[in-house]
Amino acid sequence: MGRARALEVMLSAEDYDAELAERYGWINRALPALKDRINAIALAPAEDFRRDSDLFGEASRSPETQSRFRAAMKRGFQTRDAEMALARMVGDLADH
Repeated sequence: MGRARALEVMLSAEDYDAELAERYGWINRALPALKDRINAIALAPAEDFRRDSDLFGEASRSPETQSRFRAAMKRGFQTRDAEMALARMVGDLADH
């Protein structure tokens, strides 16, 4: 897929069905029956995603997590340098 189409896909954060992905050149061929079987085996039920999202929300509001978020921001967490050394930074936060 070309640069313009790749930017569209990344920046839109949309889900693309197999037919559109094939048209965009993202995949070689759409195989609906195979896709249905893979999804049935590999995708968790929607309730599991909702539960995980709720648990993440609860954990991110805890005082300990908020303290780590503040420490990360003070260390430049939202900078390119931090992104390039994410594993090290996350490890350093464990000592916080």
